[in-house]
Formats: sequence, structure tokens, C-alpha cells
Amino acid sequence: MPNYVILMKLTDQGAKTIKDAPGRIEAGIKAFEKMGGKVTGFYVVMGEYDYVAVGEAPSDEVATTFVLALGSLGNVRTTTLRAYTKEEFAVMVNKVP
Repeated sequence: MPNYVILMKLTDQGAKTIKDAPGRIEAGIKAFEKMGGKVTGFYVVMGEYDYVAVGEAPSDEVATTFVLALGSLGNVRTTTLRAYTKEEFAVMVNKVP
């Protein structure tokens, strides 16, 4: 399955209801899994972003649908990165003319 890194920043709404965040995180992970995804890591981070999630989804469409749904709740804004393994990268590099 394709890999993704999702960078998240709390919105004002998400910050105001921070005590609900642990439950929202668990609900988000379950929703992603219900769509066929798998979260392989979730981190609360310091710096420009508040959360980083790493996971797999069956397709770009599933990953996009999930982050659109997540953003529509109003607690976080997302930036999604399609991530390639070093093995996938090697295959791509070998195809370079």
C-alpha cells in the first residue's frame, strides 16, 4: 500500500477543545482503518506542526478522502505527503534515462 505522512496544525477550534483531542485522535485512527488505511505512527510534535501521522492507504483517493473528512471537522488543517520507501525510490531511479 502507498505510504503517507500527514502533517497537522490545530485550528483555533481544535486548540479551544484540546482536552477532547485524545478522543478525536483515536476516532480519526479508527475512521482511517475503516477506510482500509493503517496508521503506523502518530506523534505530537513541537515546532511548526502539532501532530504528525504516518500510515498506509489503499490509494491516493482513499488518503485524500480521509484528509478532506478530517479537515471538514474543523479541528486541524492538514498537509499530506506521499512517501516512497527507499526500495520504491531505487526502482524509480533505475528508470531514469
